[in-house]
Order: sequence, then structure tokens, then C-alpha cells
Amino acid sequence: MSESPRRESPLAGVGSQPVVGDAATVRLAERPFRGQLNLRGDVASPTFVDAVTGVLGGPLPVQPNTVADHGEVRIFWLGPDEWLIITPEGAGSDLKTVLQKALEGIHFALSDVSSGQTTLVVSGPDAGSLLSKSCTLDLHPRAFAPGQCAQTLLAGSTVLLSRLDRAHGPEFELVVRRSFADYLWRCLADGAEEYQPA
Repeated sequence: MSESPRRESPLAGVGSQPVVGDAATVRLAERPFRGQLNLRGDVASPTFVDAVTGVLGGPLPVQPNTVADHGEVRIFWLGPDEWLIITPEGAGSDLKTVLQKALEGIHFALSDVSSGQTTLVVSGPDAGSLLSKSCTLDLHPRAFAPGQCAQTLLAGSTVLLSRLDRAHGPEFELVVRRSFADYLWRCLADGAEEYQPA
């Protein structure tokens, strides 16, 4: 009897927290194994919009570079007819099935991209400063606020970047391709060394 394949984070061999300690002003973490679905459809079609809204519990973001949060589901605007839906671990497959059923007979495309991407998290008071070392976007909250997202380059890697504000300071989520995760993690860890306590 064969064993089921073992799931492994793209950062399994790197270590989990290169920046640690209560005094560190930057923290790095990974949020692996989240469900990630790429959805395409026509927002001018009330049938499509109503079906998706009914499943997700709220509307798709239609303004460029915005994020909609519906409970534990995050939806990122990628283009006029394209979104990335991120779910908690283990929920992506079920959500895909429900969406497919709700959208039967409607023009749409839905792909599970969970295994090809992971999410890195950079948080703490100096998180924006660390990211600004290798990203040309203005990450000041007046220019890049919670509820916004952007597809950009970070240390030469393509990422989908979004911002959340937490009690401990800003938190940036970076959706990155699995093949670039190790490289990007090491770049961020190296850049974060200056934010550790002496």
C-alpha cells in the first residue's frame, strides 16, 4: 500500500523565523498551504456577479489594485476580469467545488493555483522600510493603505503585495511563486538583520 504524498512548504529547509525576539522591529513568517484560486469572469454580467457574491459572502473587488475581505477569505483584484481568492488552509478545494456549481452555465474560468504559490509575511514597525530596500513602490500608508494590493517586483521576484494594519504595526503579505520563495526569503532575512536588537 503506497503512502500518500507528504506536503512540504517551499521554505521547509530554510527555517521558520530568522528575525526573532520581542525587540526586533521586523518579523518574517510564512503562511503555507492556503487555498489559492484564480477566477476569471465578466463583472458586467449580473448572473456572474450574483453567483460569486452568494458563494463568497460579499462582492468581488472591482476597483483596480484593491482587496476585499469576507471573513477568512481574501479576494485580490488582478485585472478587470481576474481575481485571486485566498482561503484558509484546507478550504480551497471545497470553495472551488462550490463556485463551479454556482457558476454552471455562466462563462467563467477557475483554476486552483495553491500548489504553485505561497505567502510570506513581513510585519513590525520597520516592515515597510525593509521592503522599500528592494521595491520601487511607495509603501507609506498615504500611498499604499490597507485594502490595496499591487503586482510588483521585490528583489527581482514577481509578488502580489498587500498591506494589513495590526496592533504590532503594519503587516505586508507577499504572494510569491513557489520557485522564488526560498530566494526571496533569504533576501528579506539578510535585509532584516539591521532591525534586530544589538
